[in-house]
Formats: sequence, structure tokens, C-alpha cells
Amino acid sequence: MKGLLAYLVAFLVVASGIPSGLSYNTAPAFLWSPHYHHVKAAVNYQTISPKDLAKSVLSEGGWSNLLCPSNEVHQPLDLALVFVGTELQSSDISASKHADPALVDLLKVFFTRSNFSMAFPYISTSEKDTMESSLLSGMSDICGQNFGLSNVRFSESCSMEGDNVQKLSDLQSVHNYLVSRMEKRSNGEADLVVFCHRGSDSSNELEHPHPESKIFSEIISSVDQSGAKYAVLYVSDPIKSIQYPSHRELERFLAESSGNASANSIACDEVCQIKSSLLEGLLVAIVLLIILISGICCMMGIDTPTRFEAPQES
Repeated sequence: MKGLLAYLVAFLVVASGIPSGLSYNTAPAFLWSPHYHHVKAAVNYQTISPKDLAKSVLSEGGWSNLLCPSNEVHQPLDLALVFVGTELQSSDISASKHADPALVDLLKVFFTRSNFSMAFPYISTSEKDTMESSLLSGMSDICGQNFGLSNVRFSESCSMEGDNVQKLSDLQSVHNYLVSRMEKRSNGEADLVVFCHRGSDSSNELEHPHPESKIFSEIISSVDQSGAKYAVLYVSDPIKSIQYPSHRELERFLAESSGNASANSIACDEVCQIKSSLLEGLLVAIVLLIILISGICCMMGIDTPTRFEAPQES
């Protein structure tokens, strides 16, 4: 009986700890640069928040010299690139069958060929804030007044709003911006480009979506063609791709809903009644089974004497 109760209590505790509709997720992040003079390879196995990731990138990754500049510090790089994807979770690093194999292989190639590399396998994701907003907020808090958005560009798919936020519409715009900055950049200046892979609103890309690995490869190729010295931070934000359905699924859902709107009503139809009856019967059966098991356990715990002594005659 005690074992049964312990099992039920443990199950309820575990079930109550899981959020409704979505379990706790972590995502990986990778930082590398082929242009740093010093060699470093490190892995941080702690579960950290996006703001802690921004702190590590600035301090340990050397981005403080790029994004929090001072007159005394020489800028070793020209560009800091942040790519926010949606394909990878932390579990996909060890089990690539759950992720895009081409993306995992691409990250391995870039990561292993660089003389400076850092890995963060467990970045906690948030349902309220996007990854890019959390990263920029963390960087801004650390840099203070030295951090400005004048040399920061976001892709159109990034959820960043504000008067000082400047966005690039597509991949070609990113390429043109990188080339123009290499021609106009003065000594000591560094740029930050944040590209968010959230898909596209165009019907062409809805029918033929580009995989994340291809988009990421094209951006790295554009950076190489520009001739800039760069560092790359890849971070995944899979919770947004899980929480919100794709455009194609949303269109199909709206089409089916509009087609059956006249047939739908508040009353429960035959299928609904059958399902509700099955669920009621299942719940009653579970309750009766628990009562039966409890009764059997109680009866097994009762000890009765095997023999009775005869009363003594006076």
C-alpha cells in the first residue's frame, strides 16, 4: 500500500511540474571566429539564460571590444554576426536524427575549423521574450551608454521594434549592406548584424521553404565575400517555432474552420458524446481500480489468529 501511494504521489508531482501544452526547453549556442589571434576551445555545460549568454559572449568571447568600444582598445574584428535559428534543441546535438543533419554538419565544420570556439549546449528559452531581444537587452545592460544601435542591423523577421531599429529586408539586402560597410567603414568601427530565421511571408517561400542550413550557409558566404574579419554567434530559439504554427498550417486551419462554420454549434454532436462517454468510463474504471487495489492491500494487512482457545470451565 505504501509503495502504491508513493508511486501516485511521485506521478502527481512530476505531472504538476510540466507546463501546460509545452515542456521546458533548452537550446544550444555556438560562438566561433577564424580571425582571432589567440586559440581557445571551451564548452560551458551550465544551463544559462540568454542574458547570461550575452554576458559570456561579451567577456569571454571578446565581443566587449566590438560592441562596447573604447578609444584605447584596438578592434580586432569588423563584424559580429548573430544568427537566431529555430531548428535545434539541446537534445538534437547528441541525437541528430531529430534535427536537420545538414545544419548540424555545417555547424560542426565552422566550429572545428576556427581557432577560437565556444559552445553553450543549454540555453534556457522563454515564452515571453524572443532570443534576439533578450540578447540585445543583456548586451545593452552590460555596455551601458557605450552600446548604440547606429551600427546594428536586424533582418525583417526579427521581432525588434523601435525608432532606432534598422532592418534589412532579405538576404540580398544583407549582402549589399556587408559590401557597402567594407567600403565605407572607418578604422575602429565594428558592425553587428542579427539575422533571425523565422520563415517568410511570401507565397513563393511558403510553397518552397528554404532550409535553415542553406540560409545560414549563404550568409556566411556573403560575409566571406565581403572580406570582413568576423565572429559568429549561432543560437537556436526553438520554442517560437513550436509555439506558433506555420503559415501553411494556419491557412489550412482557417479554410477548414470557415468551411465547417455553419455546421458547428455549441451542442455536443455524436462523436463528441461517444468520446465523452469513453472518457467518463475510463475515469470511473481508474477510480474503481484504485479502490480495489487499496482494499486488497488492506485485507492483506489484516492478521487473524490461526486457532482459538476453548473457554475454561469453572
